[in-house]
Amino acid sequence: MRYHDSEWGRPVTDDRGIYERVTLEAFQSGLSWLTILRKRESFRAAFAGFDFEAVARFGERDVKRLMGDASIVRNRAKIDAAIANANATAGMAAAGESLAALVWAHAPDAGGAPTSMEDVGSITPESKALAKELKRRGFRFVGPTTAYAGMQACGIVNDHLAGCAVRDEVEREREAALRTIR
Repeated sequence: MRYHDSEWGRPVTDDRGIYERVTLEAFQSGLSWLTILRKRESFRAAFAGFDFEAVARFGERDVKRLMGDASIVRNRAKIDAAIANANATAGMAAAGESLAALVWAHAPDAGGAPTSMEDVGSITPESKALAKELKRRGFRFVGPTTAYAGMQACGIVNDHLAGCAVRDEVEREREAALRTIR
């Protein structure tokens, strides 16, 4: 509940924060979000605070360390993806580009508030386009569903239901972020 009320859907507009959410969403694939939230601090410790430039320098020794770390999800493909995604993010930064700007460029026009969970999809045209662009840039484990979950987590879309106590506040924050980042 605390995550829902204070973090989910709140705008994340910096590259490190976006990289963290992309990484956590990839690790969540096939698991419950609660599992990832419970391990979040361990993920932060294991992945250098999600400093993508530090993670981009990870080598086989680090992979071995991560595979032996029972406090995180030990999945070789997801660990390799986190490192590849750090490299892609660092490459963008070196080229003067921003991961956050790229992700926010895929924000849809605001729609009405969903009234039930059945109204909340898992893939949108924007998440398909974002996943395609991320993959083109070397990102891995970022299909359209994972991209959409990241868009939700980072406030790029506001899927808090109509009547949710934080929906209006989150929408105001989202609109302000859109004005700033675009």
